[in-house]
Amino acid sequence: MKYGMNLLLWSGEVTDSLFPVIEEIKKIGFDGVEMPIFNLDLDYAAIGKRLDDLGLGRTGVTIRNEPDNPISSDPAVRKLAVENNKRTLDVCAAAGIETLVGPYHSAIGVFSGAGRTDDEFKWGVDTMRQTAEYAGQVGVKLAVEWLNRFECYFLNCAADTNEFVRAVDHPACGMMYDTFHSNIEEKCIKSSLAAGGDKLCHIHISENDRSTPGQGGVNWDKTFDSIAEIGYDGWMVVEAFGLALPEIAAATKIWRKMFKDELTLATDSLKFMHEQMAKRSK
Repeated sequence: MKYGMNLLLWSGEVTDSLFPVIEEIKKIGFDGVEMPIFNLDLDYAAIGKRLDDLGLGRTGVTIRNEPDNPISSDPAVRKLAVENNKRTLDVCAAAGIETLVGPYHSAIGVFSGAGRTDDEFKWGVDTMRQTAEYAGQVGVKLAVEWLNRFECYFLNCAADTNEFVRAVDHPACGMMYDTFHSNIEEKCIKSSLAAGGDKLCHIHISENDRSTPGQGGVNWDKTFDSIAEIGYDGWMVVEAFGLALPEIAAATKIWRKMFKDELTLATDSLKFMHEQMAKRSK
């Protein structure tokens, strides 16, 4: 197992000012960091070199928005979605990012007032297949993330996402599991974790209120029992959100302080994951 910390708790981009925090994350004992990939104009090769020097692995996270919605009825918009996914994969390759996670299957926070249509599913599969073909060329794995119904309408559960990635049918395209979204949408933790089968390649450990994992309402016993039972051994990344940056707080609907400080959250989260997995390795 590799344990990571999502940097969105601190910033929407990796700049020089974030590296003291990243160094502390390394000291805490994490194996890597999850980098936000929103600003594509940073020197990602230099960022990757600095992370190499620290001995930290890395994954990346990105999204798509309304202007580049992969399931738009407009072919030009879908074309832009593929182009932007490819540009994102280029910077991932430059930074040495192993896996690109996120809901880049559709525009986040954009709703039609109904569930997805057959055409939207077809368009989504087509844009993701083009993305996966390019991901395979540059050596980056895709981990498609489903979101709860309040954040998107295209993929809302593990079964739907498994259907989607198998329709894409490309070895570079897998799926991920997020405990926050599962806590809202899934009836059975074990079956939702098992749904991805060999396509499950990433896990977000996230509390029901987006604060410190292990201190809220997620059923962690069933979650870690199921992770152990399916033999998952990839990245397990803490995803939490706070008030450090107003734009991220607004996007993630965080309106109050729910933990002491960011590094304490990171420390407690890693300890929690280690303890939970150790219980199940005996």
